[in-house]
Amino acid sequence: MKPEIQANKIVILSGSGISAESGIPTFRDANGLWHNYSWESVASPSGWRAHPEVVLEFYNERRLQADQAQPNAAHRALVELESAYEVVVITQNIDDLHERAGSSNVIHVHGRLNHARGTSDAHKRYRIDAAPILMGQLCEDGTQLRPDIVWFGEDVEYMEESRRHIATAARVLVVGTSLTVFPAASLVRAARGRAEKILIALEMDKLPFGFKFMRGKASSIVPYLCNKWLEAHRNGDLNS
Repeated sequence: MKPEIQANKIVILSGSGISAESGIPTFRDANGLWHNYSWESVASPSGWRAHPEVVLEFYNERRLQADQAQPNAAHRALVELESAYEVVVITQNIDDLHERAGSSNVIHVHGRLNHARGTSDAHKRYRIDAAPILMGQLCEDGTQLRPDIVWFGEDVEYMEESRRHIATAARVLVVGTSLTVFPAASLVRAARGRAEKILIALEMDKLPFGFKFMRGKASSIVPYLCNKWLEAHRNGDLNS
């Protein structure tokens, strides 16, 4: 039996496009990070084993860059929804812009840049904010600290929890992702048929079934959509 939809619940699935408008480069666009680094060298367990110092330097730079970035209008608009709705943000992003904007319930399926963890199976995490991780810096279990990032070939986190949230949402908003990174992209399949489903992106090759596509920048469209939903709540119309 499928879980009951909660009329007052909105779930957001966010991707790199929302952070790009805050100045954080994506990996896949024309000027993205993959044009300067191969994913095998900086985002895989094999790359870490081969040259951990290069991987640490790469993420130390990303961490400092993300720390200096600021939430944009899209991040802030999602926070405003919490005044009227139960809001869950599921993000593929590794920055903390949603949290710094004020979102209170954020699930990071690909890890968090401002955290480090050991390399044992225990995965003990430490918040480091913008500080670098250095070679020789150890977890309390004696293993070298590494970025708390889900690399290619590693298990994506919180997938079942995220599916449950999407399956019970009356509104599902996908923003800033073209849904090409799996398995996180598969989360949209949990959205219910009678839920309102919207995807905001600059481009989209294949729209998920049942989703309405709104082409444009997150910083423009997300505030408009959030205002519309807040107005619907004020008018007592949760179906608008």
